[in-house]
Amino acid sequence: MNQNKTGYLRIDYKFVLFASCFIISCGSDPEPSNGRSEQFESSPQKFDIQPGTIDEASGLAASASMNGYLWTHQDSGRPASLYLVSGDGKTIKEFGVPGAANHDWEDVTLGAGPQDGVNYVFIGDIGNNNLPMTETNIVYRIPEISNVNGSFDGAKLDKIRFRYPDGPRDAETLILDPLTRDIFIVSKEAQTGIYRLPYPQSTTETITAEKVGVVPSVSIASSGDISLDGDEIVIRTYVAVYYWKRKSGETVAQTLTKAASRTLMVALEPQGEAVCFDRAADGFYTLSEKGNGERVTLNYYKRK
Repeated sequence: MNQNKTGYLRIDYKFVLFASCFIISCGSDPEPSNGRSEQFESSPQKFDIQPGTIDEASGLAASASMNGYLWTHQDSGRPASLYLVSGDGKTIKEFGVPGAANHDWEDVTLGAGPQDGVNYVFIGDIGNNNLPMTETNIVYRIPEISNVNGSFDGAKLDKIRFRYPDGPRDAETLILDPLTRDIFIVSKEAQTGIYRLPYPQSTTETITAEKVGVVPSVSIASSGDISLDGDEIVIRTYVAVYYWKRKSGETVAQTLTKAASRTLMVALEPQGEAVCFDRAADGFYTLSEKGNGERVTLNYYKRK
């Protein structure tokens, strides 16, 4: 998310630093339905990202095909590329996405799609902070490559175009429900709206998203993710990560319209724009745009 394009509110980093001091882990004692604790380390393992490689990371997702790797991408004005990053940040490889355009890519996720047994990458071209705001947005869907020497097949790229029912929105959070294959977009506003694109999503017509509620007490959401089994959801802002435990039978919308189970303490980053669980949900990663900082780190918060 580029802060300086339109005159929109800039981040006051002194305020962010001040505010971050008050973020504490909250919620009741964990009652894990899936045997997993709801508590995570507050001091992350930090892995340096070489400056100049990924300076404007805006999304993050664990690879489904390559264990120990993550997908990320950069903000608007950059190539329509995905970057495969090793979990220790030492290996980074760029892959072009033929047929796609980076108007304002803001989040990425992985999961099932129209062909059973195929893992798809979903790229949210959903940022909309430049005036005039676009009336429609795109979620790109393409089969994930299976190894580091592969390449994306542009002939298999799907474009899921959609509009909001209540006018254009700026959004930076994309979530795919692994149980229903519904796509959810969470808007980046003071009152964070939740919008649903039900499966199967049309790739020939523009869909009108369904507004299914708002996320209470979460403002300016910059990324989100859901665990592989669909039981846990995280949404981050610039200063916090909010965590939900999804109950059996609940939809994603029903979960997110409740207060978060916990607010997780995380290290301050220059401009935190990305979060995801690792593939086994043993913890979660965060990644930041470089912003005014000298460099960024890939941060890993292990589950306690």
